[in-house]
Parts: sequence; C-alpha cells; structure tokens
Amino acid sequence: MFAVLHLFLPVDSVIYGRLPCIPASVARLVGKSGPNWQHCSVSSTSFPVSSLRMDTLLRRVEEAEDGVDSLQVAGSLGLDHQAVVGAVKSLIALGEVISADLRSSKHWELTEEGKEIAEQGSHEARVFGSIPDEGLAQSELMKLSFGKVGFSKAMSNKWIKVDKTHEGGARVFRAVVDQVREKLLQVQGGAEKLEEKEKSELKKRKLLSEVTVKSYWISKGSSFSTSITKQETELTTEMIASGSWKEKTFKPYNFEALGVAPDSGHLHPLLKVRTQFRQIFLEMGFSEMPTNNFVESSFWNFDSLFQPQQHPARDQHDTFFISDPAQAKGFPEEYLERVRKVHSEGGYGSQGYKYDWKIEEAQKNLLRTHTTAVSARMLYKLAQQEEFKPVKYFSIDRVFRNETLDATHLAEFHQIEGVVADRGLTLGDLMGILHQFFNKLGPYHTRSHTPCCPSKYQFLNLSIGLKKWVELGNSGVFRPEMLLPMGLPEDVTVIAWGLSLERPTMIKYGINNIRELVGHKVNLQMVYDSPICRLDS
Repeated sequence: MFAVLHLFLPVDSVIYGRLPCIPASVARLVGKSGPNWQHCSVSSTSFPVSSLRMDTLLRRVEEAEDGVDSLQVAGSLGLDHQAVVGAVKSLIALGEVISADLRSSKHWELTEEGKEIAEQGSHEARVFGSIPDEGLAQSELMKLSFGKVGFSKAMSNKWIKVDKTHEGGARVFRAVVDQVREKLLQVQGGAEKLEEKEKSELKKRKLLSEVTVKSYWISKGSSFSTSITKQETELTTEMIASGSWKEKTFKPYNFEALGVAPDSGHLHPLLKVRTQFRQIFLEMGFSEMPTNNFVESSFWNFDSLFQPQQHPARDQHDTFFISDPAQAKGFPEEYLERVRKVHSEGGYGSQGYKYDWKIEEAQKNLLRTHTTAVSARMLYKLAQQEEFKPVKYFSIDRVFRNETLDATHLAEFHQIEGVVADRGLTLGDLMGILHQFFNKLGPYHTRSHTPCCPSKYQFLNLSIGLKKWVELGNSGVFRPEMLLPMGLPEDVTVIAWGLSLERPTMIKYGINNIRELVGHKVNLQMVYDSPICRLDS
C-alpha cells in the first residue's frame, strides 16, 4: 500500500523528468484552480530527482551495445555535461552498476572574437568591403574599429593597394574570398581539416583555441540494472532482529580511506631542532645547567668572565640594561674582591687591565647577553666543593643583544653552550669534542680558523641560500684570570663552545631570512608543514 502526495505544480516546471519539491502547505494555499498549475501525484516510494536522471542514463546504457559517451548523452538529452557527470558518479557510488572510464579529448573551438568574425567576416574582408569603388582616405579607414588590423592583413594579402599620390587614399583592385572566415566556419561546423600551419596562424590571431574535454565512456557493470536500489551504509539492531539484513544490499566499506586529521598543536622548528641538540649533549654525557634567569647582573655577565668594564660590549647600544630594579646585590664578597683585584691590579700571572674597577658598574642589571653567565655561576659553585670532580655542562636558552636586525641577526635568540672542566685539557681536546659534536649534527659544510690567538676556535657553515660562509659559533679555552679567582685548582682547564640555535635551524629547514623563522613575519602554515627534525648523524 502506497501513500500518495497530491501536488499542484506549474506546467512548465516538469523538465527532463525533474519535479520541484513543493510543501503541502503551499499546494493548499494555491488550490486546484491556481493559474498555470497542474495536478499530479507522487508516490512516497519515488526516487529523488537525481534518480530520474540516473534511470534515463541507465536506459541509454542498456540500449547501447558497447557503451555510450557522457558527452553524447548530454547532447541527446539537451542537458549540461556536468549534470550527466554527476549522475555517473552517483551510479559509481552504488557499486558495480556501471563501469565508467575517464577519457580526454581535444577539439578546437572559436574564441569570442573568432565567433564575431565567423558571423561578420574577418578584419581584412571588412576593410575590403568598406572601401568604395572611388577609394577611401587611409586616415578615415584607420578610424574604423577593425581598420588597423584589417589594413595590415589586407595589404599582406594584396587585396588593396595604397596610392600615395592620389588624394583619396587606398584603392581596391579585385574582389576576393574571405579565406579566414571560411576556415573558421569549417572549424565551427566540426570539420577540423585545417593544416597545423593554418591552425597556428588562427591561434596566433586569438581566433582559435584548443580545448581539452574530459568525458566518461559508460558501459554495463557486473551488477547492471535499470532499477536503482539504495545501498545501506550500516547494520542496525532492527535489521538483525527482523532478519531483513539478508535482503539488503550494503555499501562496501573503504578500509583504505584516510580519517580526518585531529586538530592538534604543532611544534615550532626551533623546538624540534632544540630537542635534537639536547639529545646530542645527553648522549655525550653532558648535564644540563639551570638557565631560568633572563635578568643577570653585569658582574656575572661580564666581570666574572674577565671582561673589562670599559669594553664596547657593555655599552647601551649592545646591551639591554634594566631600569627597575637597576642594581643587583648579594655577591660573594671574597670572590668579588678577587675579581676586582685581577681586573685593576692583576694576579695569577697576569698584569690585569690596570684601571679603577667600580662596584657600581658590576651591580647594573641587564638582560643576559650570553648563557656563559650561567656557566660562570656553575664553575664558581664547582670550585666551592671540597674535592674537584670533572664535569661536562650544557645549556640551550634565550639571550638578548641590542643588535641591528638583518637576515641573520635578531635582538633575541637562543644560544647553545657546552662546557668541559677537567685537569690537563688542551686545544686538541676542544677540537676533538667539536669534531664529535658536529659529526652527530650531520652533513654540515663547516670550516674553522683561529683569527686572533691559539686558544680561540671559530667554526662556520656554508649557507647555500645566502651564498656565503655564515658563522655558527665560537669556542676556546677559559683564561686563568677567570678560573683561578673562583678557587679552581691551577691544573684545571675549562674548554667551552657556543653557537646559536636559529642558524642551524635555518640551514636544516632551508630558511634564508631569520625573520621568517622568529618574529611577527612568521608564516604559521610553515610551522604546521615543517617536518620532524632528524639530524643525519
């Protein structure tokens, strides 16, 4: 038993078997006597609009022996090709009802200008037709919309000639056939027998264009039927209880389909490379130093490292000083005095800098310019132990410098630092540790040189993007004027090296401008797309 819904539809609404969806309330308001409305009945078991098109398509496939082209179907039904393609894809989704192979074909069609010429004639023919028997002044001819192009082509074809001595201008001597129009009409009629040279000439004049059309060759599938049965997408408890699942057709599951990617956060490339560097240090037996104090005193940042108070690096154009609180307190008194003495008077085999060292300058607070200030604190703490034990420290954290911003410099960046303290260490030990360190980093094009003294070792990397050698970092041996005032034994040597985190990250991810890695110009899509950092050790 079927439920029937009575609708009153406009007569002109039934097109190609499609019925518009009209609510029952609308039908009641219009009434049976409404103008241009036709009474019809629709069964509740009727298929939707797209099914009517699919039924028509299935009948066409049934009538064809080997199959039918979707373009031909669209043309015979007077439908847009995309409508037929939609029906094809709907049938494909139902299983093996039909088989559809995507095919590509190319044909030539006229441009808008080409259609105009096919209708009205070519520029040169219209120029020819515009010239009367008595001739026309060339200046008047050029005022026509087709005059300039048509004049040159007509002259090239020798359809017209210019009599410069005549007062009237150009003269025509013979009637001609509009060959351009004839060629375009041939193409428009479907007879594409033009030579490649002729097609190329028409294409160059933008009268012809080559169009690629994709269509489907449709044939019967293994489960072909002209009637459409909706496939079930899930097995319900009601189906199991009633046993109706035995008569149902289920849509096959696609177990190779990818699920929707869950929304999640993404690590910045700096964090990925930082993790790799940290792992390298841990594999080499280093311990991580606490670096959670961005604000540091000038004493630990400069004075404890035997850097004189008049050094240019301590000027405001190189360092960010803190205004509140402006000064630090609570220094180790005995160590403070030894630092003052080695600066101003010398000691431990050094003559010092011979200047009046001031505690006020050492108390100034600043944003630390390097993590070596943390290394100084850790070495002083090591010196206070009753018995010296060799140590290997590392740190990776932010530092701040009043730099001029460019492609390789920022005012805030990350410093990677390694420190080794033991008896009898030499520059050879430093070079050996650095060799092992960079071997773990992977294939970096590095070189090194010692620009000023044998206790300093600088390493650089060849940047492919910037096309120059870029400094990665520096290394060296700490001076006795720094270590002995701390209380370390005289036979203990400390070697150290430091490099930035940003530059290796730029090299790893192929970034040429550091401002594209850190700062307000960072493209968040870059953070999303950047792969996992795996250093080829």
